[in-house]
Amino acid sequence: MNSLRLFRVTLRLALGALVLAVALPRATAAPALKLVAEGFTTPLVLLTLPGAKGEYLVADQIGVIHRMKADGSRPETPWLDLRGKLTNLRSNFDERGLLGLALHPKFSASGKFYVYYSAPRRESAPKDWDHTSHLSEFKWKKGAATADAASERVLLEIDEPQFNHNGGRIAFGPDGFLYVAMGDGGGQRDSAENHGPIGNGQNKDVLLGKILRLDVDKKEGGREYAIPRDNPFASGGGRPEIYSYGHRNPWGISFDRGGAHELFEAEVGENMWEEVNIVQRGGNHGWRLREGPAAFDPANPLRPPDETPTRAPDGTPFVEPIITYRNVKGFKDATGIRGASITGGYVYRGKALPALQGKYIFADWSRGFGVPLGFLMVATRPTDGGKTWKLDTLAIEGSETGDVKAFIPALAEDDEGELYVCTSQRNMLSGTTGKIFKLVSAGK
Repeated sequence: MNSLRLFRVTLRLALGALVLAVALPRATAAPALKLVAEGFTTPLVLLTLPGAKGEYLVADQIGVIHRMKADGSRPETPWLDLRGKLTNLRSNFDERGLLGLALHPKFSASGKFYVYYSAPRRESAPKDWDHTSHLSEFKWKKGAATADAASERVLLEIDEPQFNHNGGRIAFGPDGFLYVAMGDGGGQRDSAENHGPIGNGQNKDVLLGKILRLDVDKKEGGREYAIPRDNPFASGGGRPEIYSYGHRNPWGISFDRGGAHELFEAEVGENMWEEVNIVQRGGNHGWRLREGPAAFDPANPLRPPDETPTRAPDGTPFVEPIITYRNVKGFKDATGIRGASITGGYVYRGKALPALQGKYIFADWSRGFGVPLGFLMVATRPTDGGKTWKLDTLAIEGSETGDVKAFIPALAEDDEGELYVCTSQRNMLSGTTGKIFKLVSAGK
């Protein structure tokens, strides 16, 4: 009898364990980082080169674009060398340089591509301003070893009062228009004398602190581009190039390849908060009246006002961020996720990592300004109708907290939706410690 009871108990336990094993989701192995290429200074953009199987373009902040094979090899001569066109860059920390690269949607036929870079201050700019940002079109003839540097057509020049907060990330949308992310012009708090009484972010009469939307296939009104007719201020009320405003320093914009093809923007904060936005046409994203989820006072940036505004003084509602996390400068002793400067990413739509499908993958440049301690994060869209995404660090092979032990200036996406992590061991524009890793399934 005791033996029968023991058999029954053992059977129940075995069946219970089987049911539990079926009911619980199986643990997914953390993805790994596979080294693709090295020897860069600060790689900021990686794009698949259409028509050249297994080849990529890599833009380095120091002013060169390389044509790279899948094994990481590349010719000694850059595909495009813009170093002679850049303003004088600092060998230490600098936010200027070659900041954006985008290929025309019909690149295979036209060879047209677009670059955003920091040029010397033009003569018409105020004498005490720092430099002038250029948005330029270049051409590449298929089969040529390099792009044609002499083909440059400057579409837009924007004067910058300080060296930092340039934005500069560019991307074509599913509508065929070019989107250009502009920082607020630099300095601190968007409140220097050359930022105007309300700051550049809230001033719809300037292009700084905005995301612009341009039709680069046409020219009109004496411009080297046209204004899309449905731009929010195409008929007045602000500069017609503006798509959204209230931005401090967008460091990464990307369109979701799937879903509703939303535009994601990563916003570097002042002292307290880092944030991610789904950009709205005509939307006011808050800066300098808001920093992340909180109010912002330019006169006291480390002490947010108790009352958080939900609307601008003109009654325009603020677009609320979908993701926020704390900055180490403002929350020195806090627990939870903290970083120094957000690095924008992508909604994952590749095939190699099915567990990440539909999630927004991004990073923070470092856990501290002077140490290479960047880390990866993953955000999951809410299923309950809410607007705030669930945030976690992205565990990778060898690190549960997503630490990469390097600065992470950028993430990148290839034509198959797979993701790359651009790193450097230095927080300055010198040396050749820059590396590019691919996010792959563990063991690959």
